[in-house]
Amino acid sequence: MIIDAHQHFWKYRPQNHAWITEEMSAIRKDFAPSDLAPIYARNSVDGCVAVQVDQTEEENQFLLGLSAQHSFIKGVVGWVDFRAANINERLELYSSKKAMKGFRHIVQAEPDNKFLLGEFFTRGISRLKAFNFTYDILVFEHQLEQVEEFVRRFPEQPFIIDHIAKPAIRSRSIDDWKKRMTNIAGYENVYCKLSGMVTEADWKKWTFKDLEPYMHTVLNAFGARRLVYGSDWPVCLVAADYEKQFGVVKQFIKSLSKDEQQMILGENAVRFYHL
Repeated sequence: MIIDAHQHFWKYRPQNHAWITEEMSAIRKDFAPSDLAPIYARNSVDGCVAVQVDQTEEENQFLLGLSAQHSFIKGVVGWVDFRAANINERLELYSSKKAMKGFRHIVQAEPDNKFLLGEFFTRGISRLKAFNFTYDILVFEHQLEQVEEFVRRFPEQPFIIDHIAKPAIRSRSIDDWKKRMTNIAGYENVYCKLSGMVTEADWKKWTFKDLEPYMHTVLNAFGARRLVYGSDWPVCLVAADYEKQFGVVKQFIKSLSKDEQQMILGENAVRFYHL
């Protein structure tokens, strides 16, 4: 079974998607399940996890609605305001939605470098385990210091790092990122998505060799049992089509055993997200 554990759908609106800059014009349009289904058919992908891009609960309803209509959407990672006083109420509501598997916050966009460690945010995160929800960590490389402390505080909470924490592949910087990721991988409750790499490289000139050292780092740190494949479609389209970015992962793992390949391409996602 192949599961794409990180992709997005949206109805493009400039005010909601200001992060899609002029140089990303290729994705300034709607992306729906009908666009993705034939791509999955060509690549033998059995299902996906749809991840939020808007920090609104309206988006939760949008994604949950799509999952009810399309069986290949196996789970949803949504958003709630973890700092809200009624966080228990919100999580209880979503616990009744079978497709809702977890949540994330776009921490990479927060100007406060200590956002993850804020009192009210961490209070909200502490409620997740009671409802069996996961949490996706979306950060840039420079935020990894706070990620280390964050995961240390919640040893029982299932975490997964999106896009290998967005290292500076374009500039071939690796040492600091490698050290932080290796430390974080020491916490057994933390997984890592083998995703989002092509968009951190030079969009027009990247090669497999540019990405390879970063993939080796997370494989060595997290092992095959805690690595999860994700496409980051349609964001990946600014640098590669679906087949090309998927080909990078398949080429990288081809030297692993069949069991290890199956873990990374699907089994780990099923286990982590309870699909």
